[in-house]
Amino acid sequence: MRLVFMGTPDFAVATLKALIAAGHEVASVYSQPPRPAGRGMAERPSPVHAFAAEQGIAVRTPTSLKPEEEQARFAALKADAAVVVAYGLLLPKPVLDAPRLGCFNVHASLLPRWRGAAPIQRAIMSGDAETGVTIMRMEEGLDTGPMCKTGRVAITPTTTAQSLHDELASLGARLMVEVLAQTEISCTPQPEDGVTYAKKIDKSEARIDFTRSADDVRNRIHGLSPFPGAWFPVKGTRLKALLCDVTAGQGTPGTFLDDALTIACGSGAIRLLKLQREGKGAVEASGFLRGFPIPKGTEAA
Repeated sequence: MRLVFMGTPDFAVATLKALIAAGHEVASVYSQPPRPAGRGMAERPSPVHAFAAEQGIAVRTPTSLKPEEEQARFAALKADAAVVVAYGLLLPKPVLDAPRLGCFNVHASLLPRWRGAAPIQRAIMSGDAETGVTIMRMEEGLDTGPMCKTGRVAITPTTTAQSLHDELASLGARLMVEVLAQTEISCTPQPEDGVTYAKKIDKSEARIDFTRSADDVRNRIHGLSPFPGAWFPVKGTRLKALLCDVTAGQGTPGTFLDDALTIACGSGAIRLLKLQREGKGAVEASGFLRGFPIPKGTEAA
């Protein structure tokens, strides 16, 4: 097929790679404009933009698709389909209607659960037992389009936002190639029951509340790992907790129960396995304690 690809972050690169490998013609790539990044704040292209440029594919970075001239440029590509993966711009109806077969989206949840901006994080933070990817034919509503294919992934006690991101990116790429290989793409409406919304992660959610159960604390830590990172203050320093497990123990919530980073929660306890000090790199617990010991009885405050 002749495709237009629309995506921005790392999550989308896997699908673009898979489409190229499958032999599709990518007429153009759309991505968010370069943003200032790094210490020098030099403008840096998005991961999708950078990969497309390496492949010699033309990249467009409009700030909006609402102007009629942008919509006309899009339509002039005469695509069979557009593939959209975490693009970050609203697609107006003229854009949605321009490709012969429509626009297809890789969404990182089992729709209609977790429509919206942060489905990977919300699934873990809410303690879901599984999530997955839905390939959807797009319409004007927020992730409301009919579903063409789904794939499921278990969420385990060691699943983090990063590990789930990588697994779903790979799964979404494979499913999109399978959908586009169909002679006739059939999609079914989403169920009316079970709709939830994955709102964008707010910084205020990142501070750990140890009065919650150990399972809830673990889910918060893993759902925000590695970014933005769930954190708590201790000994005048902000620590990010990146990986933990639930363990036996009881005490005043937020109190370290031993010298090995076990912290009491509202019920049960967690043991930190990977963490990060402000201005430092992420390290395993043993390495962290060599440079920053936290004795039994210390309070997270």
